[in-house]
Amino acid sequence: MASKTAGGRLEERWRDILSAHARTMCEIDRVLHPHGLGASDFEVLDLLATAAPEEGEQCRVQNLVGRVHLSQSALSRLIARLEKDGLVTRSVCMEDRRGVWVALSSKGRDLHARVLPLQRAALARTLGA
Repeated sequence: MASKTAGGRLEERWRDILSAHARTMCEIDRVLHPHGLGASDFEVLDLLATAAPEEGEQCRVQNLVGRVHLSQSALSRLIARLEKDGLVTRSVCMEDRRGVWVALSSKGRDLHARVLPLQRAALARTLGA
């Protein structure tokens, strides 16, 4: 009986986490949509801004894979879309031709700075201050 109770609490906790995640992602999507971004788009821009804080600094796409909750192919498509929109630049890693570098463009850096307060406010609303 105790294991059922413990299992039930564990399932309830898991569902609470999923619910908080869904609410938060929806709220971020809602506030960023007028700026042409979704929550996953912003997450990549935010990680790039953090990993490569100076203009022109690059990050290997492989380093983003474990930090963004997308498959490698979905992340590649997202980065391609961000590149098409002029928000990031991509280049081949000369040391390892299989590797790809990605960097925020000045347009991407400006957009990130503009929407960062909106995303952080959405986090505060849904997750608590």
